[in-house]
Amino acid sequence: MTMSKQYNILLAFSPDEGQVLMCLRRKPPYRGKLNFIGGKIEAGESSETAAYRELWEETAIPRDALKLTHIMDLSYPLEENNFCEVWVGRLCRDVEVRGDENELIWVNTDTDFSDVSRFAGAGNIYHMIQYVFMTHDQICWE
Repeated sequence: MTMSKQYNILLAFSPDEGQVLMCLRRKPPYRGKLNFIGGKIEAGESSETAAYRELWEETAIPRDALKLTHIMDLSYPLEENNFCEVWVGRLCRDVEVRGDENELIWVNTDTDFSDVSRFAGAGNIYHMIQYVFMTHDQICWE
């Protein structure tokens, strides 16, 4: 049996929820396309700890600037048995974002996230954004 690779995907919204932070990927897969931030969950690391660690490493957003809520899991058994946890949060204040791995870009939430020529994945970014709006009242934003 193949060991699964575990990742987190982080949707960080601006304080007014009018924008979501994305990265312009510099390397494959999806080089040149916009994607959410995130990364690997290390062995022995809790999911929540990994989410906040990746948030800090990729964006310099500190843990006290937003509360992350785990909203869904995605499983890709044909892609090396990848398993992804999706986390969402809204900044409680303006912060400067910066990262070395990819260019960080604030994208308006009224954007057509189903445009796979611009966004990574196979429509899953659109799905995740829609799910956030559908379950908005159930997410712990504070």
